[in-house]
Amino acid sequence: MTGTDSYDVAVVGGGPGGLSAALYTARLGHDTVVIDRGGGRAAMMADTHNVIGVPETVSGNEFLSTAREQIEDSGADVARGYVTELERDDDGFTLRTASDESYRAERVVLATGFNDVRPDPPLPRTARGLHYCLHCDAAVFEDESVYVMGHGDSAAMVAMIMLNFTDEVDLLLNGDEPTWSGDTERQLRAHPIEVIPEDVVGVTNDEDGWLESMEFSDGSVREYRGGFAMYGAEYNNELADAVGAELNDGAVVVDDHGRTSVDGLYAVGDLTPDHSQIPVAMGHGAKAGISIHYDLREFPKPVEEFEADGDAPAAADD
Repeated sequence: MTGTDSYDVAVVGGGPGGLSAALYTARLGHDTVVIDRGGGRAAMMADTHNVIGVPETVSGNEFLSTAREQIEDSGADVARGYVTELERDDDGFTLRTASDESYRAERVVLATGFNDVRPDPPLPRTARGLHYCLHCDAAVFEDESVYVMGHGDSAAMVAMIMLNFTDEVDLLLNGDEPTWSGDTERQLRAHPIEVIPEDVVGVTNDEDGWLESMEFSDGSVREYRGGFAMYGAEYNNELADAVGAELNDGAVVVDDHGRTSVDGLYAVGDLTPDHSQIPVAMGHGAKAGISIHYDLREFPKPVEEFEADGDAPAAADD
């Protein structure tokens, strides 16, 4: 094992939430390191949507690269690594990576996000026709033919929501039986959505990589511009769970400032139960960074501390 590097703040995860937290703690004067294994949902974005001041032509990787440069310019360190162990003691936290590097920190911010669950078995590659973020990408499909794939309440709800953007919406079960509730079934039947039970067996894309059509096990072919896979999320909550942080359906429970149930441990972004959006994650990071600063800053001190040291100024005369 290499030597242990010590910081005021260690941020695990280099997405929008984690980088925002690091930007605030570094600019507010706290030694900060971001430990990032790479990848993540933001890195996979071909275009960046719904982020004020960022053109939609900016890819996720470009967006994150600029953010990393910002936090390094503000004094934070960025380390490539996969944190596999987190331990809590009276003096703070120890973090260890898969490559046997070790870090110490007084405060830790977890920004490890979640993974979108894919259909099983995986579909043929749909290139630019497979999406996961309704609020990011729904507008892309205005007046286009769209699919929603899944078998639960969330899939049915997204299919109905997409009718706000187009009147051509199919709900693809891909061979699964519906698991949505009876109330959802009645609501779905009242909407002009065709439910397709057959398996998807083939996909055709155009020369630009956009989805053109899907072939089904009954031999039918349907044209789509793209759509959404709705199979839930797998939260990357192992580190939080290791130190006993409270979870709710896999997400890490936090207060309005990103504090978890474990003293000194924060969580931001997609790891927490909120909208999965870049601006939301950035807001989480900002609030957590400010909260950590309040915890760690030296001043202002209570007057009692100065009095104990004999340094308190005399009270002003009335």
